[in-house]
Amino acid sequence: MVKIENETQYNGALKRVEELMLKLPDNTPYDDPEMVELTLLGNLVADYDEEHYSIGEPTLIEVIKLRMYEMGLNQASLAKLLGISPSRVCDYLSGKCEPTLKVARIISRKLNISPSIILGV
Repeated sequence: MVKIENETQYNGALKRVEELMLKLPDNTPYDDPEMVELTLLGNLVADYDEEHYSIGEPTLIEVIKLRMYEMGLNQASLAKLLGISPSRVCDYLSGKCEPTLKVARIISRKLNISPSIILGV
């Protein structure tokens, strides 16, 4: 098998991977036939997962909402923390507009969000 083509093949390969993972001890040599099978099937399953069940990168809105939850912030307290109006926060969270570079820098620092997520790169 070079590539998993459909759900039936995927489910069969996934079942076999699970069986092998439970069966093989941690110190199984890499050249053991079942370890080779596990490695090959694991790679095929991972490729199928990536192609059909990819999660993707989070959006800035999703990351800001997560940070708000983690920090116990509502929109008003986030606005105060960032030094912007609550309506502007609402605009950012609804996707109506994107933060300016100055505000993006503040968001990055105050919420500890990677600049690459804020800039979308």
